Amino acid sequence: MAGLGLLVLAAPFPIIAHIPIMAKIRKQLGTSEDTEAAFYDAIGRADIEALMALWADEEDILCIHPGAARLVGHVAIRASWEAMFERGGVPIRPRQLRVTQNVMMAIHSIVEEIERTDHEHQDIHIVATNVYLKTPHGWRIVAHHASVAPGSVGGEPATSSLLH
Repeated sequence: MAGLGLLVLAAPFPIIAHIPIMAKIRKQLGTSEDTEAAFYDAIGRADIEALMALWADEEDILCIHPGAARLVGHVAIRASWEAMFERGGVPIRPRQLRVTQNVMMAIHSIVEEIERTDHEHQDIHIVATNVYLKTPHGWRIVAHHASVAPGSVGGEPATSSLLH
């Protein structure tokens, strides 16, 4: 292999063991909508590995669950989802998607409908904002902020045909 300019270093340990989980090659997600669908699918299946693979590699990612404190970074966010998944997946149906997007960032405002299996409690509606960043690995989550919606959540708001 002379002339290729390759440098091979010998190491007493496997190099791969020192690569963070989030740096592993992940499935390329073409749109922020693809990432959002994978996010809610992973939550429904309580798949922590699939869920965490959707987050950006940045250390300042954040997550706010309803009524909870702001969590910053992979370790805190992962721990919160692991605790939530102790009782299994959470059946969430995202509804009423509103998207604001540019070339590198997308902001999704949605209503999360959480189905209850026991008929003693009514379904819960949560208003959520998910922020996605376009990375070399596709669209990744940088923020998830969810709050309980007061009262019932209405249908789609009327849209105006007036352009400005």
